[in-house]
Formats: sequence, structure tokens, C-alpha cells
Amino acid sequence: MTTISIQSGPVADAAADALIVGVYKDGTGIALSPGAAAVDEALGGTLAETLSTLGATGAAEETTRVASGGKLAAPLILVVGLGDAGDGEVVGASGLEDLRKAVGAAVRALAGKAKAAIALADSGAEVLAATAEGAAYGAYTYDGLKTGDAADRKAPVGEIVLVTTTAPDDDARAAAARAQVLGEAVNATRDLINTPPSHLFPKAFAEAVEDAVRNAGVGSLSIEVLDDVQLREGGYGGLTGVGQGSTRGPRLVKLSYTHPEAQRKLAFVGKGITFDTGGISLKPANAMETMKSDMSGAAAVLHAALAVARLGLPVNVTAWAALAENMPGGNAIRPSDVLTMFGGKTVEVLNTDAEGRLVLADAIVAASAEQPDAIVDVATLTGAQVLALGHRTAAVMANDEEFRVQVESAAERAGEDFWPMPLPAHLRKTMDTQVADIANIGDRMGGMLVAGLFLQEFVGERAEGGQIAWAHLDIAGPAFNESGPYGYVPKGAVGFAVRTLVQLADDAANGLY
Repeated sequence: MTTISIQSGPVADAAADALIVGVYKDGTGIALSPGAAAVDEALGGTLAETLSTLGATGAAEETTRVASGGKLAAPLILVVGLGDAGDGEVVGASGLEDLRKAVGAAVRALAGKAKAAIALADSGAEVLAATAEGAAYGAYTYDGLKTGDAADRKAPVGEIVLVTTTAPDDDARAAAARAQVLGEAVNATRDLINTPPSHLFPKAFAEAVEDAVRNAGVGSLSIEVLDDVQLREGGYGGLTGVGQGSTRGPRLVKLSYTHPEAQRKLAFVGKGITFDTGGISLKPANAMETMKSDMSGAAAVLHAALAVARLGLPVNVTAWAALAENMPGGNAIRPSDVLTMFGGKTVEVLNTDAEGRLVLADAIVAASAEQPDAIVDVATLTGAQVLALGHRTAAVMANDEEFRVQVESAAERAGEDFWPMPLPAHLRKTMDTQVADIANIGDRMGGMLVAGLFLQEFVGERAEGGQIAWAHLDIAGPAFNESGPYGYVPKGAVGFAVRTLVQLADDAANGLY
């Protein structure tokens, strides 16, 4: 686990294996960031010239290594590009996210080092928080089940020190502490997603959550797990139906956090298909290669709730993880089967590969019964989302415009990229069927929107009338990075949506909606 701390004093005196400084791209040359100026002075004003000689440009996330030559306490200077100089200040949510990415790239480049220091100027809490978060997200590797000497593999930086020229105030220390919690939540989410399906199936997933709750050391957390027998007896037709083709039965995990001063209650619902073959509607072989990541939504909502608890935010949060393995066994559901969902609604299954919405529907009905102020579901739900928005932008749909805008705002401030999508009423009619209340698929064109409309059918009513505010986050593209690492994002699991959910809970705690 990487630790993050703050210390004040001259950056040249910071004892570490490497010192990270930032530079800007300024026309045809390089402009030093305020944090790099003190390093340049210690080097006799030669840093920019040295970097130019080495071919550095200051482009965003570009890293260059420079030996300190004994003029600093750290033997190595890792210079990271911050992009175009502008006025030399980090401005707005996009500027903070660019900073996170640059710092993450620098920390990734230092894998194998025990300790790194990051030179900061006298920055406010926002800049310090973004720097700390980028470092925390960048300090991640997953070795999985590799054998051999661990020393031969480069571990992430173990200790990161943010060096400021003046003593940090309470806001700065709080920002660093929050970044530590967020980083651990994102990286724990990544670990779950990266775990092979041979080792992470519904029961194992539930046990991992129970361990995480015990290790969190927060007394206001409780957990309940329904096994396959309880789900069947309880009428959870979506989870039971999807899971019945596997020898490893489904689970529904409910993780609850309560705060005595809370005024708002949120429900986070996550899709947890621990492996998705498509069932009888079998996927092509190459489409299964990343299907261990089909539980990314469940991992995100659980670790977001744990982070909210660790931060002690005055808001009540319940996370629901709908866990199943979608296999084409002899007992698997068939196209044209009808399932009776939790709550009594019937669904004709026309495609067993549209299974995520079935398990989510059960969990959304269960969450609605507790009358939260809002429900957010998170799912790697549709290939149509990737076709529409690519691999780095997720979709958000909602039944309440004001709530959708709030989710988008939380995501932007957290540094995650979402794009609003509609829920056109005419597409709902394409899921009409003669034999059930609704079919699990409709018009193939607009499949992402059809999936959202399906889920909306299961959102409950408020006691005072009208549907509970609900948002659906389709993260199929951004959840798993199949290409090379970039910024603070590793290859493999990304841990997407955790930060947005925590920010949304923070907003609720502060009465922003």
C-alpha cells in the first residue's frame, strides 16, 4: 500500500529515491513550473537547457530522467510534462484532471523505487489534492498469480511525499488524507476486476467484501449476503435465472453505511457478472477475453461506499452488488424463457447475453424498497456504449434532469468523463412482448438507450409519489483498458466510477442536492 504525506521545506533537501518536478510546453521551449524553480536554482539554472538537450518538450505526461549530480538530496530528478503553459496556473476541473494524469504518469515511471518526492509550490488545497490523487492512482501494479521472486518485478512506489515550501494547513492535510482513501478505494476496485474468474466468482466476491468491511475498521458499516438458496426463495428471478447455468451460484451483497447526522440516503447498485460467456446466446471467443471485468460496476459501488465510510461523510449509503456467473450450462436460461423478477414483474429473455440488466433489475427493486433519496446504478452494460462514446467516456442516463446534471457535475469535479444520453420513450415500445410485462431487449439500434429504459422500469416510487431519482452509468468502455497505460491509468482494470460516486455522496452530505 502506497502512503502519501506532506512535508514542508526546501525541495532540494527532500530525501527520496527520486524527485518529481513539472515543466510546461511554452512555444518552442520549456517553462518551469513553480515547483521546478527551486530545483533549477539548486542545479545552477541549467535544468531547462539540460531538458532541451535531452529532447524534452514539456508535452503532457512526457517523462524525462535527469541525474541530480549530488546537488539535491534525491539522486534522480523525474521531470514530467504538464502540457501547454497558458498562464502557468492550474485552472478548473479539466486543469486539475490534467495534473492528476501527469503526476500519475510520473509515479508510474518510477515503479521499483521505494520513495518519491513531488515538488510543489505554495499551492492551494485543490492543486495539492489533485497531485496526491494522481500519485495514488499512478502507484498501482497487479502481479496476479505470477510465481518467482517478487523482487524481480517492479512494485509501485511505496511512499510519496508532497513537498511544499511552507507548512501545510489543515485543508491541505485533509486533502492529502482524502486522496489516500480515494487511491486505496480505486486500487482495491482494480484488484477485484483484475482477479481471474477462476478465483473471483460470486461467493468469493462476497467473501472479499466481507474481508474489506472487517479491515476498514469503521463501526457504522454492516453487510448482508443472500446466497443462491435465499435468492431463489426470495423471488429474485433475475439473479437466479442468470446464475442457474453455472455450478457457482449467485449472490446479492448489501453493504450499508449509516451516519448519525445524515440528512440524505443514497443507493449504489452495481452489476457483478464475474464472468460472462453470453450464456446460451454465446459470445464469440475473442469477445470473452476481458469478461472477467463484467463485475466492474459491483466492485466500484462497494469500494465507493467503503471510501465514504472511511471518510466519515454525513450521508447514508447502501451499496448493492448483484453477483452471478453467466454460463451456458445444461440448466441455463434459454431465449424465450420468462423470469419473474423480484417485485413480481415478468421478463421474457430474448437474449441471454443481455443478462446484466436482469441482475440489476432485482437489485434496483430491492434498493427502491428502502426509499433512498436517489439510486445510481453502475454497469459495464452494453457494447453500444463503446460504439457511441469510445473507451474513455462513459454514459449517464436518468429519469430526473436535475439529478442527471448533479451526477455529471460530480463526475467532472472528480475527473471522470461522462456524457449525457437520452431515454427516448418510443424505444420502450420495442421491448413489448406478448408473453410477459417486458422483454430484455428491443431495437438493436440504440441498444444502450434500450438498456437504460429497461432498468428504469424497475425503479420504485417515492412514498409521496413519483419515481425515485435514478441515474444509470454505463461504463462498458472506460472500465477496462485493453491498450497500454497512460496517465494514472494502468493496463487492465481502471477503477472507473468510484471517484464520481464518492463525490456524489460528498455533495449529498453538503446539501448540494
